Formats: sequence, C-alpha cells, structure tokens
Amino acid sequence: MPEPTEDATFRHDDWYAEDLADRHFVRCEFFHVDLTEAVSRGAVFTECVFGNVAFNASRHVDSAFTRCVFKRCNLFEAEFTGCKLVGSSFDQCDLRPLRVDGGDWSFVALPGADLRGVRLTDVRMREADLAGADLTGATVTGVDLSGAQLHGSRLLRADLRGSDLSALDPTTVQRAGALIDAEQAVLLARALGFQVG
Repeated sequence: MPEPTEDATFRHDDWYAEDLADRHFVRCEFFHVDLTEAVSRGAVFTECVFGNVAFNASRHVDSAFTRCVFKRCNLFEAEFTGCKLVGSSFDQCDLRPLRVDGGDWSFVALPGADLRGVRLTDVRMREADLAGADLTGATVTGVDLSGAQLHGSRLLRADLRGSDLSALDPTTVQRAGALIDAEQAVLLARALGFQVG
C-alpha cells in the first residue's frame, strides 16, 4: 500500500481516465476534478470531500470511500464493484444510471436522491438513509436494507426480490408495481397486521 496523501486539496485537476490503482487519500478535498472514465482498484479515500467532481463512466473495484462527502458530483454511468462506502453521504448528486454490485454501503446517506433505474445488487446497505429517495424502476436485488430509512421513498416498479425489507413499512412508500418474492410477501403482509397461515 502506498503512503497516504493527507489533508491535500485538489482543484480543477484533469484526471481523465486516470488509473488510481491502489492510491490512498485521507481527509483530502477534491473540487471540480475530472475523474471521467477513471479506474480504481483497491484505492482508499477516507473522510474526503468531493465537490463538483465528475465520476462519469468511472469504474471502481474493491475500493473504499469511507465517511466521504459527495456534493453536486456527477456519477453518470459510474460503476462500483465490491466497494466500501460506509458512512458516506451524497447531496445534490447526479446518480443515474449508477451500478453497484456487492460491497458495503451501510450508513450511507441518500435522502431524497434520484435513483430511478439504478442497479443495486448484492450490496449491504444496513441503516442507509433512503428516505424520500426515488427508486422508480430500480433494480434492488439481494440488498441488505435492514434498519434502512425508507419512509417516503418511491419504489414504483422496482425489483426488490431477495432484499431484506424488514425495515420497510409498506404504508409509508409508493409501491405500485414493485416486484417482491414470496418470502417478502409474507413479511410485508405481517407488517400490515395480517395473519399468514
């Protein structure tokens, strides 16, 4: 692992298609940095701030963005595979279309986020804040949403099969056309007070 870069500020840097490999940044700030088509494998960002950063079509594998703040960033067609984003927050970011496969996004803050049509598969999102988020038409399969805040979210036509919906109060979300499996149907029926037998 290379020596970490600590407490640095990067402004208006062009890192287009940069290979970030396994670089390590701690408490760094990135403003108006172009990371379009950048690639990271095993990179670590800890308590970093990203403001107006372009992550368009970037690919991240087994990288960590823990307790980071993303503000007004563009993640158009960004992909995160096996990444750890525990405790990070997204504010006024363009998140579509986004692909997340595996990894740990627990305690991530995405309140009110526009997540229409995104793909979230086999990722841990325990206690994530998705209150008011729009997941219309999203694929949210095999996702651990235990303890997640989902009130006011839009799950219209979302594929939720195989995800942990134990924290979901079906009366507080828009859910028309959402796809669930038989096990989830029993859980949600019980949440609504039905006896299943």
